[in-house]
Amino acid sequence: MGADRRSLIAALLRLARQPGPWLTVLLLAAMFLMPKAEPLMRWLFPGDPRPVYTRASFFELTLAHAELVAISSLAAAAIGIGVGIFVTRECGREFAAMAGAIAAMAQTFPPVAVLALTIPVLGYGAAPAIAALCLYAIFPIIAATVTGIEAVPATVRDAAMGMGFAPRDVLWRIELPLAFPFILAGLRNAVIINIGTAAIGSAAGALSLGSPIIEGLSASNPAYVLEGASIVALLAMAVDRGFAWLEDFTRPGGPEQPG
Repeated sequence: MGADRRSLIAALLRLARQPGPWLTVLLLAAMFLMPKAEPLMRWLFPGDPRPVYTRASFFELTLAHAELVAISSLAAAAIGIGVGIFVTRECGREFAAMAGAIAAMAQTFPPVAVLALTIPVLGYGAAPAIAALCLYAIFPIIAATVTGIEAVPATVRDAAMGMGFAPRDVLWRIELPLAFPFILAGLRNAVIINIGTAAIGSAAGALSLGSPIIEGLSASNPAYVLEGASIVALLAMAVDRGFAWLEDFTRPGGPEQPG
């Protein structure tokens, strides 16, 4: 029993030293306790008659924000990984430069411009925001997929082919598993970018953590801007720590254990 208790205490201490759990606690506290921060907001912004955003709960805003990010990131992952695989095959190598140029060019468009172009086609709401976010997230995923697959040593491919692996088996059983850390890093980058960029979706009528930010900017209410931006920042940092843990977990040998 003594050894089990010491092991539990050691595990809890290791957990407490990680920033991820603390960021998650801060995120949950901000989501549920923001209405209680009215005295603080009145002190920070004494001239503001409505210092706390009340059109929707911050829990609802965070869920809607996360939904925009999840849908757009999954769509970008499916497209980006697919394109990355295609341009590393013999039949698609001639399209590699073109795919990279198009994906890089897509990131040069401001998200607001993409929204303006997609609203006449998709209407107001979440759809144009998801389209803009997906467009922004594709480039780092394509780049990471191509980098990861091209980083697989040729000797490993040759050995697999010598063992009788078909090209499809080489891809699924050799290349993609070895490229997975690169792909995960690209997906991490894309998701964090999307968390910050998703706030502009509210300009197209989508519900997100950008809703208090947009309203605060239009009504010259800095309290709303601070409330929305602080939760966006906490969400991005918490998700980033989650990806960092996942990268450690999937690394050979699992998460590093201190001491």
